[in-house]
Amino acid sequence: MRKKLLALLWIITLSTCLRTALGVYKIGVGIADCTGPAAEVTFIGYGKSNQKGCGIHLRQFSRAFVIDDGSQRVAFVSVDAGMMGYGVRKAVISRLQKQYKDTYTESNLILSGTHTHSAPGGFLMDFLYDIPSLGYVKETFEALVDGITRSVVRAHENMVDGKIFISTGELTGANINRSPTSYLLNPEEERDRYKYDVDKEMVQLQLVNSAKSTIGVISWFPVHPTSMNNTNCLISSDNVGYASVLMEKFLNKNSLVGQGRIVAAFASTNLGDVSPNIKGPRCLTTGEECDVVSSTCDGQAKLCVAAGPGDNMFESTKIIAEKLFEQSKILLQSANAKEVTGPVRHIHQYVDMPTQNVTIALPNGTITHVTGCLPAMGYSFAAGTTDGVGELGFAQGTKSTNSYWNTLRDLLFKATEEDIRCQHPKPILINSGRISIPYQWQPRIVSTQIVQVGEVLLIAVPGEFTTMSGRRLRNSVQEAAISNGASPDTKAIITGLSNVYTSYITTPEEYQMQRYEGASTIYGPHTLTIYIEKYKELIRALLKEEKLDSGPLPVDLSHKVISLQPGVVFDTPGLIHHFGDCLLQPPTRTRVRSKVRVKFVSGHPRNNLMNEKTFLTVEKLTDGDKWIIVATDADWETKFIWTRTSTLIGGSEATIEWEIPYDATSGLYRIHHFGYFQHIFGGVHPYSGVTNTFQVIQ
Repeated sequence: MRKKLLALLWIITLSTCLRTALGVYKIGVGIADCTGPAAEVTFIGYGKSNQKGCGIHLRQFSRAFVIDDGSQRVAFVSVDAGMMGYGVRKAVISRLQKQYKDTYTESNLILSGTHTHSAPGGFLMDFLYDIPSLGYVKETFEALVDGITRSVVRAHENMVDGKIFISTGELTGANINRSPTSYLLNPEEERDRYKYDVDKEMVQLQLVNSAKSTIGVISWFPVHPTSMNNTNCLISSDNVGYASVLMEKFLNKNSLVGQGRIVAAFASTNLGDVSPNIKGPRCLTTGEECDVVSSTCDGQAKLCVAAGPGDNMFESTKIIAEKLFEQSKILLQSANAKEVTGPVRHIHQYVDMPTQNVTIALPNGTITHVTGCLPAMGYSFAAGTTDGVGELGFAQGTKSTNSYWNTLRDLLFKATEEDIRCQHPKPILINSGRISIPYQWQPRIVSTQIVQVGEVLLIAVPGEFTTMSGRRLRNSVQEAAISNGASPDTKAIITGLSNVYTSYITTPEEYQMQRYEGASTIYGPHTLTIYIEKYKELIRALLKEEKLDSGPLPVDLSHKVISLQPGVVFDTPGLIHHFGDCLLQPPTRTRVRSKVRVKFVSGHPRNNLMNEKTFLTVEKLTDGDKWIIVATDADWETKFIWTRTSTLIGGSEATIEWEIPYDATSGLYRIHHFGYFQHIFGGVHPYSGVTNTFQVIQ
């Protein structure tokens, strides 16, 4: 019996080795809606408490990719969200383990936020990040957790034999460095190794089944999803999210957005100092260039704003998305794609950043020790960036202090001499590491993780790495991997804003200028140095199959969070209307490329987030007298705009816009609105309404 078991084990092991050597994996993809509350919840990203949702332009989706070599399994998930938090990841793993036991763990599951700035906040739990959203917002949190879990389940349940191919290509005209003066502080000999002051390389993984059909695509290209600016109030996945929609519509012929079998993600990487607003920052008053260090005009940061390439934020979003999509399509059709072969492995460790002590050699040969700091934000954090300026009159590049702000700071969270010395030259504005009222303001324990799929290394980082900091980390991990037996063709990829959010990571040199990115590097000037050493330890342990200590667990804040976000009290349709009544009908006849605008009596969108559903459909009458759906609220051409008409009586209206695409066929159409209302005496009830039919002609 023992011999039979050993023989069976040997056969399984040999089979796994052969599959790995031949590059045959089990792969699965899944997509799920994770859209948060569409109204009255502040967007995360720009930190403006008055930037509250008023509807939907593009829905949020979670896109999951599961890869298994027969021995180990990993899952990478790209989520249309500002970032990821420890609480979200913990809840997702808990739900997955109820279905699949220990198949998915902290070690083999990467959750990466795309970093859209046009999605609701209130889900990170760390108090500082949730302040603009008036604290924790359960609806946002649950929508993300539910959607991410569903996407992984769908990928898990649809595993097939397949192969993976990697390709790279240069994309220009889609990004610029928004802190070029900080970048110039990096050593000249280092800068000379690179053609640009931002990465222009798109890296892409293509997942194909045994029939050689594409089932999944993951593309990494560094660009901030800030084409939609801080005046926007419609939920949007921004440029990278729309690029995903374009690719999925291209690959899934005749499928509605989010409902195709092929999944395509444009995931975040080292985008910290990278802007999509390629016209650059200009003074609103004169049109001239802003001051390059402080990003001010006449001393005012609010007058220095970056924009482009379009004439408005919607046009700019579309242009950048189309550039990403077109480059991805080129790589998808490239004959130079290289097959990925080799084992699947993963490793993870929690690290208490302020306690880290790293030994480094200076250029002059001197050996010194550097440490992490307790979290703190600098003055320039309050200035914002040229993609979205702050409100309080601060400027970037600030290294001096102000007695008024220091006095106010010290009343709330006094900075010790140790803090000031550790964070130097950052002037501390928010000493977040010294305050725990009402609970933790920023994390001190971070998640570090590497996933290996053959020659590909996914480096999951808990924040926004700048261009050069990402390059240094990639190079260090790649070199450490090769020196420890990995393939010379090893390709390291930064997967940004993964698992835990800790703001920015600059190089020590960039930190000295204290622009927004340096002021938001919360663990001090040696943050990157510490990360490089920790990730080198990870890759060595991974390749040598050594087990690392799991590290200290982050604080579970789920039982401490507070929320001041008011709920929906009740809805009423008014005295003469019913929910779903159409207040503004479409024209009886219209042409392609024109805009149809209609209006309905509505309930509050927070009564039901309509995940996996829609607040609207555009429908076309077929020859068989059947209405078919041609667009939903997840399509670029539609906008769902909600307005509260009366707080006193709970009245509201929904405006629906449809920009008729050039390829729309002639015929009869109508627009449907769906929603839920909260009755004044309790209970939430569905309603719907429909417009008159109208004719579309070419």
